[in-house]
Amino acid sequence: MVPSSSQLFEGESVSLSCEEDDSSAGWTLRRNTTRLARAGCGIDWGTLASSLCNISYIMSQESGVYWCESREGSTSSIINITVSGGSVILQSPVLPVMEGHDVTLHCQTKSPPSKLPADFYKDGSLIRTEPTGHMTIHHVTKSDEGLYKCHISSHGESPPSWISVTGQEVRLTVSPRRSQLFKGESVSLSCEEDDSSAGWTLKRNTTRENRTQCGADWGKSNVFCCNISNVVPLDSGVCWCESREGSTSSIINITVSGGSVILQSPVLPVMEGHDVTLHCQTKSPPSKLPADFYKDGSLIRTEPTGHMTIHHVTKSDEGLYKCHISSHGESPPSWISVTGQEVEHNFFVMLSSSLIKSDFIFHSVTMITFVYFVERSFSTSPPSFSSTSKRVASGRASGVKIAKITMLTYRVSVEI
Repeated sequence: MVPSSSQLFEGESVSLSCEEDDSSAGWTLRRNTTRLARAGCGIDWGTLASSLCNISYIMSQESGVYWCESREGSTSSIINITVSGGSVILQSPVLPVMEGHDVTLHCQTKSPPSKLPADFYKDGSLIRTEPTGHMTIHHVTKSDEGLYKCHISSHGESPPSWISVTGQEVRLTVSPRRSQLFKGESVSLSCEEDDSSAGWTLKRNTTRENRTQCGADWGKSNVFCCNISNVVPLDSGVCWCESREGSTSSIINITVSGGSVILQSPVLPVMEGHDVTLHCQTKSPPSKLPADFYKDGSLIRTEPTGHMTIHHVTKSDEGLYKCHISSHGESPPSWISVTGQEVEHNFFVMLSSSLIKSDFIFHSVTMITFVYFVERSFSTSPPSFSSTSKRVASGRASGVKIAKITMLTYRVSVEI
């Protein structure tokens, strides 16, 4: 079987890897345990083999949190691994479970038979007893978050594992892909979702209205997108996608100018290490005129063709940008945000045959690693519109996702 689990038995072999979009970032796999903090694979623990970090015969004291880190300090999401010297583990998801999905927990013994009756607990209270050792929670919600463990009579109890629940994923897209528009232009927005059953709706806040819905209060809605023809400055504001359950997408900030100059800048955060080009655009031709570019009110430089490229952006490039073209005027300001490089953390676990063929002295170790995620939350309503607000211009309406993690655990039975 191929479950995804945050708990392992002592003696298993583990391989971890950082799969990155930009190999120049120089990602290193690190961990915190009870013995070492920020220890790098191949230096303080594990063996490096090409892009893999291998741990043969993992021990209880190697329980902890593992993550990928770039030279610039960007990090992936973390994985919490608990290694047990006991005879029972709880196979539970190592990643947050998506709201509305099902999750199955398995109470696993070290030696066969494995499908034994098991008691399942959440936050110290018995949920129920399952005759075959596995329990399914259907259509999970935030109330299902908690510390889970299981117990099998005559075998023992598993270590506890925290199960977290996250909102449905949706991507808000905009066409044209820029944060500033001229009065009279048309714009299309859409919610691209992984789960159409979530019922995503496009909403916005402007200077006139809060939490209004496309099709009902503004714009024309069809199956796939929301269209606004002939936008006006009063259409400036923040837009986001929202599900029936209240989960929200990242937000985008749209500014509609009644003037003759706009700054064409990315509507989404720019990835660290990438290039970004800003265009100072006039409403009427010619458009490629000399332009002054400003960041946080200070002149950066003048470009003869009206566009400026920032190479290999870093967090220090975040700020409020605007531009000015002589005899035409100045653009509204736009906030440009920079996000860390995305890295995918793959975690492969294989049961070592020596686990079955050799004799060990097992030490019972119970370790709880609490992992705290800092979330930016707008509570029941996203922010009011402010064209110069850093908080509005770059943010996420519920939580900040740093990177993706995938995990596979391979277990085999060996008969002697």
